Amino acid sequence: MSETVFARILKGEIPCHRIHEDDHVLAFLDVGPLSTGHVLVIPKEEKVHLHELSADASAAIGRVLPMLCRAVMEATGATAYNVLQNNGSLANQAVMHVHFHVIPKFEDGSGLGLVWNAGTLDDGEELAERIRQCL
Repeated sequence: MSETVFARILKGEIPCHRIHEDDHVLAFLDVGPLSTGHVLVIPKEEKVHLHELSADASAAIGRVLPMLCRAVMEATGATAYNVLQNNGSLANQAVMHVHFHVIPKFEDGSGLGLVWNAGTLDDGEELAERIRQCL
């Protein structure tokens, strides 16, 4: 994996506004926020995709996300937020290091804009079985 901006932040080469840090996770303010309080949460384990993370790194992220969401809501007064995580350039991943966005949503419309183009589930049981076989 080529060195990313997040790897450079983890090495201390690029400063950030740290919110939380432990042995497995770093959370900091996004420098290009979609709204006030937009936080990035990254594992210290340098992996591109979520499915590549170790169980320890995944569990650590799972432990801190709810705490960070509560803190962002309290600090900003937001009553709604999105947690966004993209995997691969086709899914709009820009930095090739696993990361989660905590993006407060406000009445003025700031935050994540989203269009959900729902389809139909035609082969549900067959698809569910194929996925179960891969577990």
